[in-house]
Amino acid sequence: MPFGFSQDRFFAFSLETFFAKLVLMQIPKSVANAIAEFEKLPGIGPKSAQRLTYYLLHAPKEHSKALAEAVAQLKDKTVLCSVCFNVAEEDPCEVCGSKVRDRSVIMVVEEPLDALALERSHSFSGLYHVLHGAIAPLDNIGPDELYLKELLPRLKNGVKEVILATNPNIEGEATAMYIQRLISPLGVKVTRIARGLPTGADVEYADEMTLSRAIEGRVDF
Repeated sequence: MPFGFSQDRFFAFSLETFFAKLVLMQIPKSVANAIAEFEKLPGIGPKSAQRLTYYLLHAPKEHSKALAEAVAQLKDKTVLCSVCFNVAEEDPCEVCGSKVRDRSVIMVVEEPLDALALERSHSFSGLYHVLHGAIAPLDNIGPDELYLKELLPRLKNGVKEVILATNPNIEGEATAMYIQRLISPLGVKVTRIARGLPTGADVEYADEMTLSRAIEGRVDF
C-alpha cells in the first residue's frame, strides 16, 4: 500500500483508476487520438478536447475535411516574411512590399496577432517587426530566442522612429527596456505606446479605440 494512504482511501483510488481506464478502453482509438491531439492545443483541457472531438464526429463529414485541409494549409501555404517576420502568404509580406507605407517608422510587437490587432485599428501606417515572443528568463527565453538582432539592420534604411508595442506586463516591459538600450546608441528615436492598454492585458485582445489612443498618446522611452 502506498505511503500515506489509508486502506479505504487506497481502495477508492484504485477503483477510480480502474473505472477511468475502463472508460478509456471503450473509446475507439481514432476518437482517443483526436482527443489527445486537441489536448495539446493551448487553452484546451480534457473536457473541451472531448467536446470538440465529438462535435466533429457528429458534424457533416465535409466539416471535418475542411478543418483538416485548413490546418494542413497553415504549414503549406504560409511563410514568415524575411523582413518583418510576420506570418504571410508571400515574401515579403503585403505590408513590407507596400509602396504607400511610412518606412521611417517601425512598430515592434511580440506576436503576429498583435500586428493584426494594430492593423485593425487603422491608426498606424508604418512597418512592423514581429519578435515572436518576449524576454522571459523563467521560461528560458532570452534575446537570442527572439527576432531581435534582425531589427538592427532595418534601422539603416532611413528609419527615424521605433515604436515599442510589447505587452504591458513584466515580460513586455523587460523586452522594451532591452530594445531601448540596444537601439539608443544608434541615434534612432524610441517611443513606447501609451498606457491606453491596461497592465497585464495583451495587445491582440484590445479594442480598436484603445489601440488608437495608445498609439496617438505614445511617449519617449
